[in-house]
Amino acid sequence: MALQIIELTTKQEMLAQYNVMQYLYTNFSLDKYESYLAEMIPHNYKQIAVFENEVCVGLSGLWSGTKLWSGKYLEIDNFIVHPDHRMKGIGKMLTDYVDAKAKELGCTMIVLDAFTGNYTAHRFYYNQGYVPKGFHFLKILNEEGLS
Repeated sequence: MALQIIELTTKQEMLAQYNVMQYLYTNFSLDKYESYLAEMIPHNYKQIAVFENEVCVGLSGLWSGTKLWSGKYLEIDNFIVHPDHRMKGIGKMLTDYVDAKAKELGCTMIVLDAFTGNYTAHRFYYNQGYVPKGFHFLKILNEEGLS
């Protein structure tokens, strides 16, 4: 198994992995994905992708930013491992890359959101050294607008 990790920085590179994004957002249209990327990329959004023989088997979005309470941070967003390729170490490969990237950027921390009922993700993130620090509150204003 020849795994390679690559940073995706252009909209075209990200759009080429649309089929992997659909494992997380099954009703996500290509047009919606493209329009969101057009808004996100200028605001420090990029993706990292794991390829096995030129086929994307894992993908995660990344944001960097600065907050008053934490300083510079890196945020994991939309972490996906292709269902047929789970338990191969691809998730760990992605988080190890994120760790190195955050250190390279001088971040104080890495943050992410995992839905409260996603116990598989919780176990994975605990095993990678992540801990819950608080609650991420939200107020939904447009249910139809959600992916």
